Amino acid sequence: AVKVIESHDGKKPLFLYLALPSPHTPWLPAKQFIGKSGAGMYGDFVVQVDHVVGQVLSALKKADMSENTLVIFSSDNGPVWYDKDTERFGHRSAGPLRGIKASAWEGGHRMPFIARWPGRVPAGKSTAHTIAFADVLATVADAAGKQKIPQGAAEDSVSFLPVLLHPEAKHKDRPPILHAEKVIRAGDWKLIDTKGGRGFGVDRKAQYKIELFNLKDDLSEKNNLADKMPEKVENLRSKIRSILEN
Repeated sequence: AVKVIESHDGKKPLFLYLALPSPHTPWLPAKQFIGKSGAGMYGDFVVQVDHVVGQVLSALKKADMSENTLVIFSSDNGPVWYDKDTERFGHRSAGPLRGIKASAWEGGHRMPFIARWPGRVPAGKSTAHTIAFADVLATVADAAGKQKIPQGAAEDSVSFLPVLLHPEAKHKDRPPILHAEKVIRAGDWKLIDTKGGRGFGVDRKAQYKIELFNLKDDLSEKNNLADKMPEKVENLRSKIRSILEN
């Protein structure tokens, strides 16, 4: 990635996608990072990731591209992190979120999303606005001055450029996000409309209740409201049907 930046003509546009294998297993921090985190091999590997991102940012600065480049950092899914890992390292990789990788619960797919664009994206600000990775395409197109992406490409992509530029403003909720045809997020509400498995770290043969959560009030998904709010359950089910049919 650094070599691509170093050899690039800074007057021309650049799109660079860098997919790091870390901090996926096997945890293999280089010698210079071992013992640096206090959270074992995993934590040390995360420190190494931070260092690598720093190398990319430094390369942009050296190439005089730093001030005119939108940099996005995120992850594709939640961690594989068992109770034994929490005990071993004294660290919960998914923080307060329930579930881990491949889970319908938030720990399976809710990720930090960090953006840096000097002079455009205000530093040190945060927002709870919901986005999906598919939205990156429409957002980048929007930032490049193309208000519409080609028909048939990323039909579910919704630009969140206004949220990046003005994170503290009030923005309209993103259209519902559907996950695996059985889970929907609409505004603050989330319905898991299946009794099937909940991903890694739990009994995959177990049967679960249909689950309804208000994530604004219950980020850790401890209070299932499905039995108390059957109308809301059916409302979200109808949204799922509508999305799939269209």
